[in-house]
Amino acid sequence: MLFNLTSRILLSMEKKRRFYNTSSSKAVKLDLIFIFCFNIISVQCLEKLSNNNSSDSDPPSQSEPPEFKNSLRRISLSILLGIIAGLIFALLVALLIRFFIRYINRSPILKGPVVFSPKIPPKTLKSALADEPQLLGSSPNGKYYKTVLDNGLTVAVKQLEPFENVSDEAQSKSVKRRIQQDLEILASLRHRNLMSLRAYIRESDRYSLIYDYAPTGSLEDAMRRVRENQLQLNWELCRRIAVGIVKGLQYLHFTCDPRRLHYNLKPSNVMLDSQFEPRLADFGLAMIIPNVGKAASGYSAPEYIQNDRYTDKSDVFSFGAILGVLLTGKDPLDPFLAEATSGGSLGLWLSRLQQAGEASEALDKSILREEIEEDEMLMAVKIAVVCLSDSPADRPSSDELVSMLTQLNSF
Repeated sequence: MLFNLTSRILLSMEKKRRFYNTSSSKAVKLDLIFIFCFNIISVQCLEKLSNNNSSDSDPPSQSEPPEFKNSLRRISLSILLGIIAGLIFALLVALLIRFFIRYINRSPILKGPVVFSPKIPPKTLKSALADEPQLLGSSPNGKYYKTVLDNGLTVAVKQLEPFENVSDEAQSKSVKRRIQQDLEILASLRHRNLMSLRAYIRESDRYSLIYDYAPTGSLEDAMRRVRENQLQLNWELCRRIAVGIVKGLQYLHFTCDPRRLHYNLKPSNVMLDSQFEPRLADFGLAMIIPNVGKAASGYSAPEYIQNDRYTDKSDVFSFGAILGVLLTGKDPLDPFLAEATSGGSLGLWLSRLQQAGEASEALDKSILREEIEEDEMLMAVKIAVVCLSDSPADRPSSDELVSMLTQLNSF
């Protein structure tokens, strides 16, 4: 029986050795030494028990003496306690070695510009930012600049506001290391409809993020120029912008592993290149940089505003609001939409007009060119209404939206 117990324990130690084989060769060596010592002790104890049994194998006169039973119990208890202590000791040593290896292998905190593009020389980038680049705009999270590097490359710089709550030295290093790893992951994401992170500069209390320059500006800038009669858009171009936004979301939601959410989708975070191809900016930053909060806006889903709950369907709601703006030319915070007669929001207003069969009254007539485009726009209104549903379960996924929008011109 004792031999069976020993065999089971040895088997357990062998499984444990195999488990830690992938994490540390040192832990394996310690386990082997412990198993070897344990075998010697077990064999000696078994021999002692065997000798005691053989010496007492002669027919006793009446019964075994109490001293023999007590000695046998003490030996068994000693063996059991030794096994337990050995297992605990081996486990602690293996864990300590594993933590030590993790510690020495952790990513160092990089200093100076961290560049992900071979087109950007680190020294040139730092000197260019020191020369007061051209201010493009500002937001509660920071300022946007345009700068030209010595090699002629034009880049956009987002300089974030200093973040707080990292005064403790250990916590500060931990936060910086986590931000560095997350930014490296964001820089690895490549898609036609994403603003790829090309480099970043970490200072003592802030970050400067470098992206490709979008000459047309943001979708918000374009819509403002439309309202001021400085720019004209047509439905074909608006539909292409909407499809590009959804394809960017589809990549984040279904191609990235693990899936990523935007958290702050709105026209100011949709950049347009020279061909008006949309590129999503600031995706995922709200969960990485401490001071980039998920601020509620007219494009925020109701579940986020009410319960601080955010899913991929929350990104879909934000897209529905952008699509509604493209179709109607109205901002979600337009005072007209806040009136009770209009429903109180862009989604409710469009839903009421659709149910009444009067959705055409909501369309921005300035972007209409042909009668067939009005039919496509009315179908797009239905898509916007379902995206703006109060219940996330009633909204389509970004994957479904790609099919719905790309098939609009077939209606």
